[in-house]
Amino acid sequence: MHGSNQTISSFDFVFMLTRNDQTIADAEQHLETVLSAGIKHIGFKDVGLPFGDLKRLNDRIKKAGASSYLEVVSLDRESELTSAKAALELGVDYLLGGTRADEVAPLLKATPIKYYPFPGNVVGHPSILEGSIDEIVKSALKLSKLDGVDGLDLLGYRAPENAEEVIKAVCAAVSLPVLVAGSINSVQRIRAVHQAGAAAFTIGTAALDGSFSTASADLASQLAVITDTLIELSGRFGPN
Repeated sequence: MHGSNQTISSFDFVFMLTRNDQTIADAEQHLETVLSAGIKHIGFKDVGLPFGDLKRLNDRIKKAGASSYLEVVSLDRESELTSAKAALELGVDYLLGGTRADEVAPLLKATPIKYYPFPGNVVGHPSILEGSIDEIVKSALKLSKLDGVDGLDLLGYRAPENAEEVIKAVCAAVSLPVLVAGSINSVQRIRAVHQAGAAAFTIGTAALDGSFSTASADLASQLAVITDTLIELSGRFGPN
């Protein structure tokens, strides 16, 4: 892609500087730990910090040679369109989420930003994915045919049931890359997402809260467990 030093070209993950669907107040301090761990895909949400702080965060991510991701969790139309315009002003590499792809995609069409909207019926905050597997797949197929959509941001583990079946079904149905976001809080779930055929996944709250290693709760140790799992699954860590 244009405008970024890193692309998701094999199974990898985006570290989100977020907790409970909001950008954390101390995102800049945690960013140093994330960059030191060699993470090349780093994101934040459209809520939680003022625009100026998000701009500084995005600039730091890109200066370090990583790709930046803004995920939209605001579900009303005005907020979603405002967030899409903020993505343009910030200069992020990827815009994730949102439910109004027919309105957002045209805003991004002449830009280098890659766009991965939410398939399915997404409600609430933190976001929940509602609907049957067939309904979610139907939504994913419709989005995948929309001009300007580059991939899908699937809230697989936010589905009330059959989460892994939802992920498998969407990955099998569409040719676009599927990024699985939300509530990936164990090595077992990373393995399941890989097996389902996803291109990537996001992790935020779980690593910040120490879910991946009981031996040490610090973020560096959590990231080490995740990256070791990626090495095991894909034979490499970090896209070229």
